Order: sequence, then C-alpha cells, then structure tokens
Amino acid sequence: MLPLAEAETTTPRIVLRNNRVANRPADSDLEILAHKLNHSRRTTILAGAGCAGAHAELIAITDKLNAPIVHALRGKEFVEYENPFDVGMTGLLGFASGYRAMERCDSLLMLGTDFPYQQFYPKNAWIAQVDSRPEQLGRRARLDLGLVGDVKSTLAALESRLGKREDGTHLRECLEHYASARKGLDELAVGVPGRKPIHPQYLARMIDWIADESAIFTCDVGTPTIWACRYLTMNGKRRLIGSFTHGSMANALPQAIGAQLARPDRQVISLSGDGGFAMLMGDFLTLRQLNLPVKIVIFNNGSLAFVELEMIAAGLLDHGSRLNNPNFASIAEAAGIKGIRIEDPSKIEPGLRAAFGHKGPAIVDVIVNRQELSLPPKIMLNQAVGFNLYAMRAILNGRGDEIIDLAKTNLLR
Repeated sequence: MLPLAEAETTTPRIVLRNNRVANRPADSDLEILAHKLNHSRRTTILAGAGCAGAHAELIAITDKLNAPIVHALRGKEFVEYENPFDVGMTGLLGFASGYRAMERCDSLLMLGTDFPYQQFYPKNAWIAQVDSRPEQLGRRARLDLGLVGDVKSTLAALESRLGKREDGTHLRECLEHYASARKGLDELAVGVPGRKPIHPQYLARMIDWIADESAIFTCDVGTPTIWACRYLTMNGKRRLIGSFTHGSMANALPQAIGAQLARPDRQVISLSGDGGFAMLMGDFLTLRQLNLPVKIVIFNNGSLAFVELEMIAAGLLDHGSRLNNPNFASIAEAAGIKGIRIEDPSKIEPGLRAAFGHKGPAIVDVIVNRQELSLPPKIMLNQAVGFNLYAMRAILNGRGDEIIDLAKTNLLR
C-alpha cells in the first residue's frame, strides 16, 4: 500500500478488492480516505440508493465532517428523512441548492450512487466513490479514489478514523441556500380557487399532505417524476418507485399494481402522466379484476410535457407532442372504477380525500397547466440560446400566444 504522503499526489486510485468478511475496503484504504477527508475544508456528500439501510451511519459521518448531503433521485427515500444535513437534489431534476453544494466543495464523497449527469459534477474537487459494484467506479466522473464496499459497513469502519471538523461554514452556507431554494419551490405550489388550469406543483403538494405516512408512490417518467422528487416528503416509511435508471415510459401504473399486490396493507398512489397512463390504459382494468385499491392521479396537461421541454431547449417548435385526451374519469366510471375529474384548484383537496378514502381503486383526472416550466439548477448556454430560438420561431409561425401563456404561467402565480 502507498503511504499517506504518496496518496496525496497519486491519481486516480481505484481499489477493486474488498474485505470479504466485512464487505468493506481494507483498513489501509480507509486510512487514505479518512486522511483526505480530515484535511479537506469543504466536503460534500452525494448519496444514492446504495445508502439504503445506512441512514444512521450516514448521519454520524456527516455530523463529524460538517458536510451537506446532496441526494440522488434513487436515494431520496433513504436519505432525505430526519436529516438536518440534506440540501436537496442536483442534476436535471434537481434544484439550485444541490448544485451549489457540489460546485463549491473541495472534496466530494459519492456513496452508493451512479449519478449520471456529468455536467453537474464539480470541476476541481477531489472525488472519492464507494460502491459495492466495482464496475460502477469511475463510470460517470473522474475519480481520485474508488473503493469497493457496501455503504453501511464502509461508513461504520470509517467513522472512528475521522476527526470532528469545527469549521461549519460550508455546511451553514449550503443549508441557508437550501432554505431559500426550498422556499422558492414552495411558493410555486399554490392553488387559487377559480384560477385555471391547476399548477402541477400544487397538486403534488396536496398529494403529499393527504397521503398516508406509509404510502407507496410510483411516478411516470418526465414531469411526474420532477414533481414527485420536489414535493413528496419521505419519512423513512414511505417508498418512491419509478423507472429512474432506464427512463421507461408508462411505468407508474404497472409498478403500482405490483406494489399493491406485494403490500396489500399499504396505500399505493400512482402519479401518472396523461401520456403514460394512455399508453397502458388497459392495465387499469386489472385493478377492477383483482379489486386492487390503487389510487391513480393523472397529471393531465394534454401533452408529452418533458418531450416538449426538450424541444424548447433545443430551439424547436413542439411537434407530435400534444395529446387530445378523453375524460379519463368518465372512462373509469364506465369500467366500474371510481372516477373523479378536477379542473379547479378548490376541488383538489376534497377530490383527493374522496379518492384516497375510497376502499377500491380510483382514478383522479386532474387538468394541470401544460406551460409549467421545470427549470434545472444550471442553465446551459445552448439551452438559453435554444429557448430564444424557440420564442422567435413561435412568433414567426403565428404562435406568439404560446409565449404569452408561458410567461403568464411561470411569472404570475
């Protein structure tokens, strides 16, 4: 093994072996990691699904390092709850505080995550990654140290090697920025009676408030995933399931069916997009056939919204993304399933409570705003240029009313 002095100057270092007894890196490799973290001034932790079952160890390590925790989407349900160090998400689905916590660190510790968005990694930080799968090490980002081991065992062995960092400036600044970013997101989740169409953020927030403490949520890819990760609160009992690795469309309903069959004692809520629900709409007959009490909330914006956002960012006018939807609630009623259609914000709470309190399956068809923008925490130059190009093309093609609607939706709440 290299002495600590050499470890400072030798990069990258990927340790592919592990301690087979404890399923963690060897003591000498942990010493190298601890030495670097002890001498870092601004450590940030990026925590993913590999932190499942390691909540206590993660909090203990973070407390010693005075480090903010940025959670990956698949790590949300395992990391976010009862965590005074959490500063949100980063990446295309995240928001500004998570991006800032990673951008300003001088050392980044990745724990059980294969975070895919390379443009959101810090440019000049020392990066270490711990993962039980050696093939994941260095797959997304340049590493200075890669260690094979499960997160729980690794952190338990690492804690005694870390000293208590007294300087809490980095953590304090990140928490303050998170509070500001969280306040901004909460201010978007408003619903004024009579003001149509409904803001999807408000719908997601109301689902979060009304759902059971042990609810299992599934969410379709695209904007339902964005609203789920920004507005659903995890508490250590709830689950959040989606196609977060593969991005498969129309996943929420079949996943909800599977979850309800596996856990008939739990409330299961599907956050479905109108496009995703329509793609596998026939599957909702399974709910009636098996009398599964799944609650399906459809974010009905008449479009493949995330596809439209990608087109706008590329400077293109939307094409082939608009949907001429039926009344999904009426279809549900025709099939013998409770159906509720909501078009006014004042009807969301009573509508959701009626659906969630119903003993059998229920579909809630909610008309939400198609023009809602879900901005990433970092706007790339090509995206800004693309948006301007889209605006000019819309006006030149006689679609300037879209620009007005877009401004009204996102500037006037």
